[in-house]
Order: sequence, then C-alpha cells, then structure tokens
Amino acid sequence: MGKIGGFKEFERIDESNISVKDRVQNYKEFTIPLKKEELKIQGSRCMDCGIPFCHSGCPLGNLIPDFNDLIHKGEWKKASEILHSTNNFPEFTGRLCPAPCEKSCVLGMIEDPVSIENIEKNIVETAFSNKWIIPQIPKTRTGKTVAVVGSGPAGLATAQQLNRAGHIVTVFERDDEIGGLLRYGIPNFKLEKRIIDRRGKILEQEGIIFKTNVHVGDNYDIKNLDYFDAIVLCGGATKTRSLPIKGIESKGVIQAMDFLTQQTKHLFNKSIQGPILSAKDKNIIVIGGGDTGSDCVGTSNRQGAKSVTNFEIMPKPSIGRDESTPWPFWPLQLKTSSSHKEGCDRNWLINTKEFITNDDGELTALKTVNVEWEIIPSQRPKLIEVQNSEKIWPCEMVFLALGFTGPENTLSDQLGIELDTRKNYQAKNYQTNIPHIFTAGDMRRGQSLIVWAISEGREAARNVDIFLMGKSYLPTKGNQDLPNA
Repeated sequence: MGKIGGFKEFERIDESNISVKDRVQNYKEFTIPLKKEELKIQGSRCMDCGIPFCHSGCPLGNLIPDFNDLIHKGEWKKASEILHSTNNFPEFTGRLCPAPCEKSCVLGMIEDPVSIENIEKNIVETAFSNKWIIPQIPKTRTGKTVAVVGSGPAGLATAQQLNRAGHIVTVFERDDEIGGLLRYGIPNFKLEKRIIDRRGKILEQEGIIFKTNVHVGDNYDIKNLDYFDAIVLCGGATKTRSLPIKGIESKGVIQAMDFLTQQTKHLFNKSIQGPILSAKDKNIIVIGGGDTGSDCVGTSNRQGAKSVTNFEIMPKPSIGRDESTPWPFWPLQLKTSSSHKEGCDRNWLINTKEFITNDDGELTALKTVNVEWEIIPSQRPKLIEVQNSEKIWPCEMVFLALGFTGPENTLSDQLGIELDTRKNYQAKNYQTNIPHIFTAGDMRRGQSLIVWAISEGREAARNVDIFLMGKSYLPTKGNQDLPNA
C-alpha cells in the first residue's frame, strides 16, 4: 500500500498548531492543516506490511491501508467511501481518538508510525467540503420502531445504522442539543460544535427523529417506551469518581465534567445552573492525568488562571515504550497534550490527603504526600506513602478528573435491567435480560474510547436488526462481544 518504499523515503509530518499565545485567547480549534500534497506523501508512507496490525488495533476495523493507498494516489472520494464503510463519524475520531491504530502500526516498530488519524480527519473534511457526504435515505421502511436513549457517539452510530436498515428511529437526549459527551464534555478547542451540528443535519435528513430535553425515566415516563419495538440504551458512564478525604465538600472542589460542561454552555450562551465556575486569577490544581484532566488544564489557561498544577498518582511514564507494553500493544509512555504545552506544572507519584478551607468553607489549600508503588508478582500493586513528604499547596480551586465509575442506575432500576460485576448494564450480544432492550457504549462496557463507542453502536444496531427482522444486512466487524475487551 502507498508508495513502494515510501516509508524509507519520507518522514512523518504532523499538523502544526497556532502559537500558544494566540490560541489561549479563544476556544476555537487551533491546528494548521497540511497541504494536500503533504498528505499524499504521508499516505505513501503506509507499508506493504503483509499483516496490517492497524486493523486489529482499531476497534472499528477501519480499512486503513486501503484509504492510505487511495490518498497516495489522490483519490479522495474513494478514500471517503472506504473510510465511511466502517466509521460513521470520522470527523469525531479524527480529532479525538488516541489512535490505537498508530500504536500498532508495523512501521512504528522502526520509525514514526503512519499519521493515520490526521489522514482520516482530512479525508472526511475534504469529503464535506466537496459535498460528497449526502444523506443516505432508506428506499423502504420496515415499519419497526426503535428508541435510542442517549445521543453520544454510541447512540448516534446505533441510530444511523438502524435507520439505514429501514427502521423508524427516535433518539432521546436529556440535554438541549445532541452529541452527549461530545457536546458539552469535550472543550470547543478540541471539537468545535459546528462539527456535531453538521453531521446532525445529515442524520435528520436521513429520517432520524431527535427529541432533546427528554430525560427518560425523569421527565419522560418509561411507560412511553412501550410504544417501541426495540430500545437501545446508550446513556454512557456518567457516575464520577470522588476522593473520600477530609474537606471533599469544600467550596472550590469541583468535578471536572461540571467545570467543562459549564464552560461550553457559557461559550454558547446557554442557561447555567448553580454558581459560576471560573479559574480566572486563581491557583488551580487538577487531580488526574488523563484526557479530562488535560481538558481542564487547557480550559483553565483560557479562563486566565494564575497558575495550573496537575497531580497524577501513578509514576511518570517513559518517553518511549515501556518494556511491559511492547508493540503492538497500547504503549505505556508519556503523553504530553497541547493543553499541557500551554502551561502546566505536572507532578507524578503524589496523593492528595486533605482539602484545607477557611472558616467559610472555601478552599485555600490542599495537603499531599509523595507515594511509591510496591510491585509484587501475581499481586495487586501496593501504594506506599513516603515518610516526611507531606506538602501544602495553596489553591482556590481543584478539579477532580478521576474518571467515571459506571452508568447511572436510574434506568436499570426502573426497567429491571441486570448489572454485571462492574455495575455496567449486563448484555450478551448487546441484548439485556429484557429481550427487546439492548445497550451499547460506555453504559455496557464502562468508560472507554470514542472509537469503541461507535463500534459498539454499529454492533448493537446489527443485533437489534436481527432481533426485529430475523436477519441483518448491516455490516459487522466480527465478534466484539468480549467481556469489556
């Protein structure tokens, strides 16, 4: 695929970014796209590797060597068709996916891997700009009705696939606009909301019915779901993790998702409930070193924080692959995001012990202790505090970016859906213990990647189609019903 020997001739080139000084002044995307000829060269780096491990690295099974080869040849429209045959929303994954495909790229064993994610984004953006992406309206309708609860990537993928099968699909979203976590949980500088709106218009034109401000089980009686022949629950894993330490209820200790959601709503002049959360002129500490923590760092800098500090309880990863995660596995290595580069004091092997407040209950500082991890074969790692390492960190606001523990149980309780040992909605082939109710995405597998959400939505749709019609012509990547694989 690509140019024979191209990987030996050309080096990887990534998109550049607008300067930090300029980009932190607003909430717009800040990447500078490569020119078409540069992208063609990047596509030509794809090796004729024989066994493309990028296929197995991608939960969607994207036909990566195929579209890389087409970009090398300049056949952008065909590349878009190939890409969309496995991925409903490459404009989302091309911006937000951590690209497990690149980490399993065979070229990555000896050189920088092929820039798969950036090529993917440019394929779909070229397709939109040339109006190649048009509504695919089913020629016939089955008369079967399906309710999809949740309009995140899993819900949207489920809806689009079932609509293409000819079913009448209604999507319920509890927020005022569709997108789920993509809408309010992902900062605008990583995903401008016009990108969601653009795809949403396509979905509506295809015949999908969207009902926003509808919280099923709250302001929408679950008895109304009896109207539908099948139901697919794609509500995500929205229970946030907290810290069971003194002062956790202090004013100024904020869940990261509350902060990010409010900022995006404020940006679009949406109604905001509760006190205004602003990092302006404050010393900010972000606890948690993942993507959500990084998003809090970027948002805090844009709001004008006095300082931004990041805590991570795990050891600092090495710059290269750790020997415990050899190719083609997902690597344990240091990730420095664009937000980190905008200004952040990063600290590893540190654990928060207490939030310190004034007489009014307002946060003024927190206490930490350095830690070490004792690794004993066949046993769980043991956290050990380093003696005499306590430290007080002045701060006025702390964001907890500690991940999610699972889905809310409101619907499972009301509908009688069984949970698995991790408190996710239990399902076999995406079907719950109630035959006409299915589930997909984070609600089924726990907190995961956007690319997994789309994959789950596609697979769930196929299983719903089989349930309704006895067979399905919807595509499948194969058996993905592994236990939280």
